[in-house]
Amino acid sequence: MGVYDIGQVCVKLLGREAGYLCTIVEVIDKNFALVEGLKVKRRRCNFKHLSPTKHMIEIKKGANKKAIEEAIEKAKLKEKFETKNVPKLQL
Repeated sequence: MGVYDIGQVCVKLLGREAGYLCTIVEVIDKNFALVEGLKVKRRRCNFKHLSPTKHMIEIKKGANKKAIEEAIEKAKLKEKFETKNVPKLQL
């Protein structure tokens, strides 16, 4: 059981979907994972571009979009997945 397991909820750090939550659907190799979320399309993502959160959802390896949406609602995280998490700059 590592930091990046299937069902781990993460924040995307880079790209057009930066700031949105996604979940790991499948670990491809030591550098990449397949991720998907409510506002994040299913795609391969580098672990360097993900920041894990304390949340986990119960899904199977390679779960489809419907199963992921049901697991998010069951874990009561739907509101967090739909909002963008933008860090506040401190000047």
